[in-house]
Amino acid sequence: MKRARVQWGGATHDAIEAEGRLELCSGQHQGRRLSFDEVVWLPPLAPTPAHRPRTVLALGLNYADHAKELAFKAPEEPLAFVKGEATLIGHRQFTVRPAGVSFMHYECELAVVIGRTARRVVKADALDFVAGYTVANDYAIRDYLENWYRPNLRVKNRDTCTPIGPWLVDAADVPDPMSLALRTSVNGHVTQQGNTRDMIFDVPTLIEYFSGFMTLQPGDLILTGTPDGVVDCQPGDVIVTSIEGVGDLVNTITQHSASA
Repeated sequence: MKRARVQWGGATHDAIEAEGRLELCSGQHQGRRLSFDEVVWLPPLAPTPAHRPRTVLALGLNYADHAKELAFKAPEEPLAFVKGEATLIGHRQFTVRPAGVSFMHYECELAVVIGRTARRVVKADALDFVAGYTVANDYAIRDYLENWYRPNLRVKNRDTCTPIGPWLVDAADVPDPMSLALRTSVNGHVTQQGNTRDMIFDVPTLIEYFSGFMTLQPGDLILTGTPDGVVDCQPGDVIVTSIEGVGDLVNTITQHSASA
């Protein structure tokens, strides 16, 4: 099943994909079907308890071809960093390119959504802890980069820099997350192609690794890295990051604003 969260009629709704439309799943409008253009898309993630911020874990250099593209040796253990939840925005939303930067690029990534509390999970059982998968576009601003092995906050943690969605696809509907084609297009031109089979550290390995020293909670995210083929994105560019069987995430780059 493909699940979404949207704003419509002054309220936030859970929804599912139904015959090419959105079907609302709660409230007085339950069962109503809307076109994709009638709503504002939100990240397709259930809210966490008010006392607990969502943990967003992201991988760097998790595809050997991307590490080679950047002239780095592939890491021998997962290269991870933490992102703030304010970076997340929905499908068809806008990402701000800061004024004066010279290189800002997309990163098409499979995002893993944790479904139940995971602590010291063994690799063989890891996929049992996954609720589903979605598409993430984890923009990076190279101007601020000090070290590819430890990206500083301004590279990966700006508000609006991580579109995610449009769907949360149930894990049961993605039988093999390690055999999915990835593709990115900029203004209709394909600029990046890859496959999740080429990850250095696959999804079960990552869940085992992270849960070995920290507790993963329902709703937490693991962004699994991107293949090679990144290019600079300018204001007005429309970026579509696509993952086979998971979805096509649309995002537009906009100009710097005083609040960004």
